[in-house]
Amino acid sequence: MYADNELLFPVHVISNLQHSRGDDWCALVERISDLPEGDIELLAFSLMMIRLDGCLSCETDSYRAMRGCKACSKQSLRRYKGSDLELLSIYQQALEDVQQYLNVQVPTVIEEPISARAA
Repeated sequence: MYADNELLFPVHVISNLQHSRGDDWCALVERISDLPEGDIELLAFSLMMIRLDGCLSCETDSYRAMRGCKACSKQSLRRYKGSDLELLSIYQQALEDVQQYLNVQVPTVIEEPISARAA
């Protein structure tokens, strides 16, 4: 009944998007597809696609989710009215967002072990 879908845009779908747009897009997808999982550029590409596809508002029982992430992503790219250069700019912004997020120091929630406070 349900297609192969995820909660957010899955990395394994990236290679299927290579021929969805023009040459600039194809070159980006080809380069990104060969990167190891967890690479900052893969994270940025996923963030870009999450934003384009509207993954945060997708429900598991929605038509989009039932069709699957690959079909949803391809449709989003077909419907995108901007140029490939605009998509590359959106990718660049996502890359900067991921870099900025990873450079932020996460505050320490617990400064001392709980057992030390009880003593």
